[in-house]
Amino acid sequence: QVQLVESGGGLVQAGGSLRLSCSASERTFSTLTMGWFRQAPGKEREFVAIINWNGVNIYYADSVKGRFTISRDNAKNTVYLQMNTLKLEDTAVYYCNGDGDFISVRTGSSKYWGQGTQVTVSS
Repeated sequence: QVQLVESGGGLVQAGGSLRLSCSASERTFSTLTMGWFRQAPGKEREFVAIINWNGVNIYYADSVKGRFTISRDNAKNTVYLQMNTLKLEDTAVYYCNGDGDFISVRTGSSKYWGQGTQVTVSS
């Protein structure tokens, strides 16, 4: 069982940056596709970004493309989400997820989820 723990959330002004991290408990992390989702108050959880096991296949939601960057360090069992030019509408709880199946991660039906980290963007 892989445990995922997010960190790096916080309060930031609009236009600022944050880097989220998601650390995995198992070395099998290097075989997993990893993703980031977010859920704003009163809204459905939505896809943000995804990266396959070797970092070759990366996709973003249109709403974050050009501002967010997903990356991973398999030696550290960690996936990152660099968030730049943050907007008020980026305020949400951010979750990392992972699975051996790419589609499962992309659709949010993956096996492993973190507990979430709050990102709040203020004006």
